[in-house]
Amino acid sequence: MVNKLDDALRFHQTALNLRAARQELLASNIANADTPNYKARDVNFASALQNALAGTPSKLPVIQTSPMHFGGSTGDSILGSPVMYRRPVQPSADGNTVDMDVERAQFADNALRYEASVKFVSEQLKGMLSVIQG
Repeated sequence: MVNKLDDALRFHQTALNLRAARQELLASNIANADTPNYKARDVNFASALQNALAGTPSKLPVIQTSPMHFGGSTGDSILGSPVMYRRPVQPSADGNTVDMDVERAQFADNALRYEASVKFVSEQLKGMLSVIQG
């Protein structure tokens, strides 16, 4: 029974984790809007979600030849999908590619979709609870 509930909510858990990671990436872009030579980054949400659900990373995993090696993250992927550089509409003279209008719009859109997903999961859990109690 618990496995079926876990399977039913796995999609939403993965989507929310990916939305949260993307939100951090977009916030990093906004925070570095004045940093010279900073390149704005983003992730393709649809392909990242598909990769995360399929469990297929887009890159080959690093093989550790010794148990003493650390398995670190360079920030080049989110849930197995590559983080890509955003194409600038109009790059600045100092090499920074952050467009604040684009970043704010993407940030607000991602936040709204995150809240909608949370609301959907909440309503789904309320429905399951009413079935269990009824």
